[in-house]
Amino acid sequence: MPHPLEELRDAALREISDARDVRALEAARVKYLGRSGSISAWGEQMKTLGKDEKPIVGKLLNEVRSALTAAIEERTQAFRAQKEAGALANIDISLPGSTGPTGYSGYSGHSAASVGYSGYLPLERGSLHPLTQMLDRSIDIFRRMGFALADGPDVEDEWHCFDALNTPPEHPARNEQDTFYLPDGRLLRTHTSTVQIRAMQAAPPPMRVIAPGAAYRRDEVDAMHSAQFHQIEGLYVDETVSVGDLKGTLELFMRELFGPDTEVQFRPHYFPFTEPSLEIYVKSKALKRGEQWIEVAGCGMVHPAVFEAVNKARGDHAYDPEKWTGFAFGLGMDRLAMILFDIPDIRLFAQNDLRFLRQFA
Repeated sequence: MPHPLEELRDAALREISDARDVRALEAARVKYLGRSGSISAWGEQMKTLGKDEKPIVGKLLNEVRSALTAAIEERTQAFRAQKEAGALANIDISLPGSTGPTGYSGYSGHSAASVGYSGYLPLERGSLHPLTQMLDRSIDIFRRMGFALADGPDVEDEWHCFDALNTPPEHPARNEQDTFYLPDGRLLRTHTSTVQIRAMQAAPPPMRVIAPGAAYRRDEVDAMHSAQFHQIEGLYVDETVSVGDLKGTLELFMRELFGPDTEVQFRPHYFPFTEPSLEIYVKSKALKRGEQWIEVAGCGMVHPAVFEAVNKARGDHAYDPEKWTGFAFGLGMDRLAMILFDIPDIRLFAQNDLRFLRQFA
């Protein structure tokens, strides 16, 4: 006879396949993968299983969770494509672009004859912003390594941003000179590590997620610093995660991003939420500064205090630091884009200068 989890998987896949719209699909996701969903309930039952049965059911539970997640993602993409197709159905993309009410009078050096038809100028080909290109490229690499996307609010509270991440009250990052605080005591997140905490609150381990998004700090704006920047934070938690897993994952990412000949070096550092903590340096012939070591990211093994803070918030012991280990990392998308595309000034990303943006078309 099939295992109850297999029956649950088959029923869920049918429900996902039969979902007629995004609302029905979201209801199915909450029903099976939500915090109080069927999969989470099975995760809670794991503690009651016998020693022989636990690894078998655990493996099957992970397979079912992955199958449902993939099915929901595929159905979401189908709905998105359907919506975009409907929006474009009535647009005639063969129509030429209009010069507006002033005709050609505002375009020095052009005439109707020079462009082949009267009253119109050809539209320029657009492209994605270089930061969007960097985010898409990085997300694609991590998705191929099995990481799921996670999201969270830009406006956060101190617990998610600092306390849960083992950041002491006297830490400089908590000072108003470094962090944007709102009148009600909330703040603009200083990193997307807050999403890692929210992801662990929402679901038990194992977990493998990345959290792309904006972060904010009270930095003096210059060629290398901005008050708003973009990150991808990653988290992987399982029973046997090691420093070797951390190094292998990030070495693969760096070589996929900068080229197969990229050298990667890990140097000891300090972060309150990881122990041990490391900084990552790369050297690649594909880069203009190919003979120099360039610092690109921070990472480390998740500090047990972080797991304990999550357990307290969840009201259980799902992230038992004696059983589970994990690694986390943070990548600055602006910095990686500056290195990869040889951009000398971070302010160029926000100035909307077409002379700069056209290089990435």
